[in-house]
Amino acid sequence: MTDRVSFELKAVDGRARTGVIRTPRGDIRTPAFMPVGTAATVKAMLPESVRATGADILLGNTYHLMLRPGAERVERLGGLHRFMNWERPILTDSGGFQVMSLAELRKLTEEGVTFRSHVDGSKHFLSPETSMQIQRQLGSDIVMCFDECPALPADEARVAESMRLSMRWAARSREAFGDRPGHALFGIQQGGVTEALRGESAEALKAIGFDGYAIGGLAVGEGQEAMFGVLDYAPGMLPEDRPRYLMGVGKPDDIVGAVKRGVDMMDCVLPSRSGRTGQAWTRRGQVNIKNARHADDPRPLDEDCTCPACSGYSRAYLHHVFRAGEMISGMLLTWHNLHYFQQIMQGMRAAIAAGTFAAWEADFHATRAAGDIEPV
Repeated sequence: MTDRVSFELKAVDGRARTGVIRTPRGDIRTPAFMPVGTAATVKAMLPESVRATGADILLGNTYHLMLRPGAERVERLGGLHRFMNWERPILTDSGGFQVMSLAELRKLTEEGVTFRSHVDGSKHFLSPETSMQIQRQLGSDIVMCFDECPALPADEARVAESMRLSMRWAARSREAFGDRPGHALFGIQQGGVTEALRGESAEALKAIGFDGYAIGGLAVGEGQEAMFGVLDYAPGMLPEDRPRYLMGVGKPDDIVGAVKRGVDMMDCVLPSRSGRTGQAWTRRGQVNIKNARHADDPRPLDEDCTCPACSGYSRAYLHHVFRAGEMISGMLLTWHNLHYFQQIMQGMRAAIAAGTFAAWEADFHATRAAGDIEPV
């Protein structure tokens, strides 16, 4: 058991890396995919079920939790881990992205952001200092510094202005975080799709000094080609001996492409959101269980998958319960999707350790390109 957060790099294959982030609440194997527990729950899943898929860490949303049920209440009830019955590591985002994308009537100043809640219209203020305080009350193991993230596309002057504000806020976040043994603070690189701005941001963050570094401001509408273009250089700007976290990514091929370019951690609502809308992610691509072709199909989603949806239920049953609006539909499909995403991570970790990542990646893409099994 460690009393601090540390990172050990175990193997590198090309630019793909595998290692372990050690925390007092347990080890996080990298590359790691973090299921998103927006409001202190991964939707349609029990915490022990999330763990059974292979997840070492969950993500919680500062913005949502501060509005409901409130950080003070979570703190009074013993912190987020006890509140949601998840004793392993939790990363909380800073709230900055949700303020940008969800809040109404927001007003941005050097001090922070004043906004009205999308839940009930109540007025709130978030700054580097208040974000650090809220995340301390939640008790998360990995804390993100407070940043401002403009939606892309945006002109370069706007991106530069936003990035420099975020770097000033990063310094304030570091100061407000203080000395918290057993907890880590990650800085967030910004700069849009402009290499010089990304470089300037990375230098500013390294001068401040963080326990890990995130690549922010991607997966906000710029498209995969532009995102990979940034990932061709951005991870290499960040310290090799610290974890690198790509925020809000993504689809399976996004994840594999990011790991190939040196990313260690990712999160996304996609597997759980897709599960609730009848979309299954499989080795052979996406399956839309709503489609009539599945109505009489006795086969599983994926015969090689060991998740409960595949080991106990047919496509016909999954089609039926989705069409009937039964809760078990979202439960089974979410479990399958999270299981599949963790299988991708496990496959990449093993391949990087063995020095066979290129072959693993080629097989991953070839299997997906083959498409779903033929209809019965």
